[in-house]
This record gives sequence, structure tokens and C-alpha cells, in this order.
Amino acid sequence: MTTTLRTAAELRARTRAGRRAVVMTMGALHEGHATLVRTARAIAGPDGEVVVTVFVNPLQFGQGEDLDRYPRTLDADVKIAEQAGADVVFAPAVDEVYPGGEPQVRISAGPMGERLEGGSRPGHFDGMLTVVAKLLHLTRPDVALFGQKDAQQLALIRRMVRDLNFGVEIVGVPTVREEDGLALSSRNRYLSPKERRTALALSQALFAGSDRHAAQEALRARAREVPATRARAEALSAIGESRAAADAHAVAKAVPGAAAAVRAAARLVLDEAARLDPPLELDYLALVDPSDFTEITDHEDEYIGEAVLAVAARVGTTRLIDNIPLTFGAAS
Repeated sequence: MTTTLRTAAELRARTRAGRRAVVMTMGALHEGHATLVRTARAIAGPDGEVVVTVFVNPLQFGQGEDLDRYPRTLDADVKIAEQAGADVVFAPAVDEVYPGGEPQVRISAGPMGERLEGGSRPGHFDGMLTVVAKLLHLTRPDVALFGQKDAQQLALIRRMVRDLNFGVEIVGVPTVREEDGLALSSRNRYLSPKERRTALALSQALFAGSDRHAAQEALRARAREVPATRARAEALSAIGESRAAADAHAVAKAVPGAAAAVRAAARLVLDEAARLDPPLELDYLALVDPSDFTEITDHEDEYIGEAVLAVAARVGTTRLIDNIPLTFGAAS
């Protein structure tokens, strides 16, 4: 039986035996949240405790954003949390989290918080980090879990925990998608059937970029195996083996990174979606280093390491985000 608590004092009064794992949400729980809770349950173990926080944080909403219409479905949220294995739903009121009113002292997200989502939503990440820090203090977990769908948020939380010496482990959980590829989000419920069809372009663009990346990496792997590919291509051309020669030339031209090719493949899908009815209005498409969310430029042909291909767009009045992780230059 899941217990619903409203105050930090009630939470502190609970007897703790094993590890406490916390999943932070703004409510309107769906299968993505349930996956986080099930993962938390596995980490905490049978003797541990799983706490799900439900708090719609006003600091994360800018002027004109959807704070007032953000869904609040606590009874349904408690049922989903319970079915997924939560012991406690912590659903504090605003004055429990911010007892002195709007906080005068806040956590700054720094330069990373000004990029991508931060550029589109000024102040959003300062508000997010402030409430995450508050909830970490109020719930006192050993481990906290966050979805990789909000990749920039996850990166900033990890940076805050490291920079400010929070004694908590941060775990990222892969994005959960619907059967058609759309990333699960509480905002999906705002989409009309026609808008939802257009919104599929976000995940389709990411998959197109991922497929192009995989093809480039395969060519690079073959180029490493056959260093004399260019000479081989010229020899094949000389004896009339045009198809094999073309393949060898493609291998010879394969370069580490191929950021431009990845972006171009994703952009093609998004450009087509911009002509749909209703259209997709692109906010950004970016290929970034996940450690600081700086852009990997088209000219960084020698880039080797982890990357995130991220997209944000508006369909109708609903703004959606999605991303996919990529690895460039994996060792052969």
C-alpha cells in the first residue's frame, strides 16, 4: 500500500532500513514515470524505500508557459506509483517547498543552462535546479533517478550534485517511447490526432540521424580494416569494376564524426514536417557534447566520444522535446 505524505516532517518520521530511492515528477504520471519507479524499486531492493515526489514547480514555468493548464492528477498518479512499486508519494504544497514564498536565493545553472532549452526558456533551468536541490534536502535519498528524455536537465543535475558535493547518486533511465516512436510526455495529451501525426517527426528525425550515423561508423570501421582503400578504388576503376570502386571510394572518404551528415539526415525529416497540416515549427536541432551541451560543429571531423542529437519543436500550442544518444569513433 502506497502512503501519500504532504510534509517533509512526515517523511522524516518514517523508519528507514535500506536505501531510499527518489523519483521526482511534476505529476501526470505515465509509463515513462512508471519505468523510473520500477528501476528505483530494483535499485532500492526489498528492504529499501522508493519515494515518488509529485510537485508542479512554479519556478520552471516562464511567462506565457502552461503552469495553469499543466495536468494535476494526483489520485491517478498515486495508483500508477503504487502499481510500479513506490512506497511513498510525497506531494507537498507550494508553501511546504517554498515556506518563505518565492526564494530569493536560487541555484544558477551557469553557461550550460543558457544553451538549447535554456536559450528557449530563460530561467527554466535555474528554477529546475533550485527545486531539485530543495527536494533532495527534503527527501534525503541515497539515489535519485531521472529520465534521459530530458537530457540537458539530467546533465545539469549531475553537474550540480558534483559541483556542490551533494551526497546522492544520480541515475539516468533511458527514454520510454510509444509503439510509433513518440517519446512519452505528459504534454502529449494536449495533441489532437492530426497534431500527434505531425509530432512523430521529432522521433523520426532522430532515428534518421541515428541511421546515418550508423552508416558512417560502419564505413569508418571498414576504412580502418583496409587502409589502402583509395588505392584499391583506383585499381578497381582501372579494371572496370565500377560498383566495387564506388564502394571503395565511399569507404575512403568516410571520416570520424560526420556531424554534418547526421544533422542533414535529421533536418530532411523536419523540413518535410514543416510542410504538413498542422506544421511542425522547429525550435532547434542540435548535436552536442553531453558533458556541457556545447555544439559539435560540422567541421569537427575528428570528434570522438559521446554525443546527443536533440530536437525541440512546437506543434499547435504544444512544445515537445526529444533526443537520442550517439557514440562517435567507437574503437574497432
